[in-house]
Amino acid sequence: MSKKSKNIAKETSSVRGFFKLNVVNPDGSIAGDSGWKENAITNVGYQDFLMYLLAGSAGSLRPGYAAFGTAGTPAATDSTLVNQLTETGCRPALSTGTLGSKTVQYTFTLNSGTIAAASTIQNVGLYYYTASTQANNAGTLMAGQTYASSSLATNQAVNGTYQIIFA
Repeated sequence: MSKKSKNIAKETSSVRGFFKLNVVNPDGSIAGDSGWKENAITNVGYQDFLMYLLAGSAGSLRPGYAAFGTAGTPAATDSTLVNQLTETGCRPALSTGTLGSKTVQYTFTLNSGTIAAASTIQNVGLYYYTASTQANNAGTLMAGQTYASSSLATNQAVNGTYQIIFA
């Protein structure tokens, strides 16, 4: 009996995310640029946003909003963003698109005049909210990360791009 060669194709997959934020002055100039930063997908992000969605589960979620926080790095076990800004309007809705066959891209804008007082922002995340969880500053965090802090004046906006890449 001859030995058969085990030429089994190995396929590896990963999911990674990246974000980029720009603080924009009233004249349109860029006051701050985070550069592209890798994010951390939370355990709930993998389960509710990816696994449940692929399984067609009734518990599946899709990100619909971004949120900003003033300090702290989200951990894999977090379901909310650390030190999240809670003022009305501080969770801008996401516009969704795709780049190629393996990247989902979200864009969002925190409009100028949204915050009542100047603040320092240092983390960002993708969220699922309902009307009631958004009103209560709750929701479910899919992914988030910290970055070098940015000062944000009341007359400045924040433009963001978030990418989830399947490789």
